[in-house]
Amino acid sequence: MHLGALILAAGEGTRMRSRLPKVLHPLAGKPLLSHVIDTARSISPDEITIVFGHGGEAVLSELAAGDLDWVEQRERLGTGHAVIQALPLLQKADQVLILYGDVPLISGSTLVSLLSCLHSSDLALLTVDLPDPSGYGRIVRDRNDRISRIVEQKDANERELEISEINTGIMAVNRVRLEGWLSRVDNNNAQKEYYLTDIIALAVTDGVNIQAVHPNAEEEVMGVNDRKQLAHLERYYQRQQADLLMQSGATLADPARLDIRGRLTTGRDVFIDCNVIVEGEASLADGVSIGPNVLLKNTTIGQDTQVLANSVVEDAEIGSECRIGPFARIRPETRIADRVHIGNYVEIKKSLVANGSKINHLSYIGDSSIGEDVNIGAGTITCNYDGANKYRTIIGDRAFIGSDTQLVAPVKVGEGATIGAGSTIIKDVPAEQLTLSRSKQVSIKGWERPVKKPKQ
Repeated sequence: MHLGALILAAGEGTRMRSRLPKVLHPLAGKPLLSHVIDTARSISPDEITIVFGHGGEAVLSELAAGDLDWVEQRERLGTGHAVIQALPLLQKADQVLILYGDVPLISGSTLVSLLSCLHSSDLALLTVDLPDPSGYGRIVRDRNDRISRIVEQKDANERELEISEINTGIMAVNRVRLEGWLSRVDNNNAQKEYYLTDIIALAVTDGVNIQAVHPNAEEEVMGVNDRKQLAHLERYYQRQQADLLMQSGATLADPARLDIRGRLTTGRDVFIDCNVIVEGEASLADGVSIGPNVLLKNTTIGQDTQVLANSVVEDAEIGSECRIGPFARIRPETRIADRVHIGNYVEIKKSLVANGSKINHLSYIGDSSIGEDVNIGAGTITCNYDGANKYRTIIGDRAFIGSDTQLVAPVKVGEGATIGAGSTIIKDVPAEQLTLSRSKQVSIKGWERPVKKPKQ
């Protein structure tokens, strides 16, 4: 069967009180609508069509992709009207799966269960029982417990308002039937809109036995209408990620204080302390320890490495048995080999650091290649930028760079070279020699320190 996935994403989201279109608000680091698109892709539909409206240009700019078709709902006249706009793009579909751009956490497994109902029916609904169903359309069933219709909150009577089973809006439906039912929907309701849910009563009239499926958790079908609901789903999502990590063998100091805004894979016996943020793709090998308040972005970290408190590692690779931080910043295009120490307030950018080297205190290393077993003293700076161009610094194996050294690139330091503290190096340094660059120290007798004059 040819399956078309249809995502309704035209709502304005006035309760968000934001200039940003509602479906572009981030959950776990990516837009709400992006979550729905990714889940739709996971079940391999033949096409994905998105109905957009408010903030359409921004939505298209952010999320346009080759496998997505877009149609604009210029007048927002209800969900039924939105589906009608998309029907010309769904003519090849035998089945249509209807999703919502502000319901981000629907799972692929739930959608597969919903679609399986179309083997025995032309219409299947995703419903859920809520302790407080306020604001949702209620599922009305007949005396034989079959779905007979859906009544919206504003149109419900007192008895109907007591119903706890609600409509999520997510449904799977035969496309030919869908077109026929929508042609019979009117806007005779409190909102003067064309409700997609009105097709339920029409299906019952036509003798269709509507199937119902329930999600594994109510958060799967929760929509985002305000920032409080967004925050609730964010924490639910993060709890799920924390549970998966712990099941895979990671220890979390506090599962409630971890944010995964991308994907994290972990080996055995990984430890993650509080307030760690992961963005993009990150991988932690066996025995890695991550301290508190660390940011990891697009990072690979090797076995038994420690990343200490308050460090930032971004678009970098770190080898095994390293110690990074505390308060270190590892910037993009940095490659750190094994058994390397990068210490307090050290910043490294676009550099290669070979096995066993140490950069322990208050240094900046940019656009550099550092050999094996190099020791770089506190306060060392590679001066890699002349205001227009950037140049490389190359330091050979076993070199010792004294504290407070400035290496003015382009410059090479030979293997086994030693540079005395306080030097400014502007020429290549020969191997196995001591190189100094210092002004003569002078002491002046009789010198008196200036003092402030008393106020008149």
